[in-house]
Amino acid sequence: MLLLAVGGCATTARKANDQMEMRISELENMLEEKDDQIRSLEGQLEETRRVRQPVTAAVKPDVSKASKKDIQSALKNAGYYDGPIDGKFGQKTSTAIVEFQKANGLKQDGKVGQQTWLKLSEYSE
Repeated sequence: MLLLAVGGCATTARKANDQMEMRISELENMLEEKDDQIRSLEGQLEETRRVRQPVTAAVKPDVSKASKKDIQSALKNAGYYDGPIDGKFGQKTSTAIVEFQKANGLKQDGKVGQQTWLKLSEYSE
C-alpha cells in the first residue's frame, strides 16, 4: 500500500513538471514575439529619426523674419509641439519652446531669440 502512495506522488510530480516545462516554453515563445516587436518598433523609430533630420540653411536665419506660425511649425517638426499651427502662443507653445531650449543647451527663457531660432530654424519647412 505504501508503494502505491509513493508511486502516485511521483506521477503527480512528473505531470506538474511537464506542465511547468510547457508553460516555460510558452513564455519563451511570447518573449521572442515581444523581442521581434521591439526590434520592429526600433526600426520604425530609426526611420522616423532619419526623416526628421534637420535641414541646414546656407544663410543664417533671421528671427525677426520668423512668424509665430513659423515657430510653431518648426517646433512641431522638431517633435516638441503638438498643438495647432495658429500663431497663438499659449501654454503649449511656451512649454515647447522651453523644452526645445533645454534639449539644445540654450538659455531656457521661453523666448525665441536669435540663438533659439538659429537651432529651431533647422526644422522649419
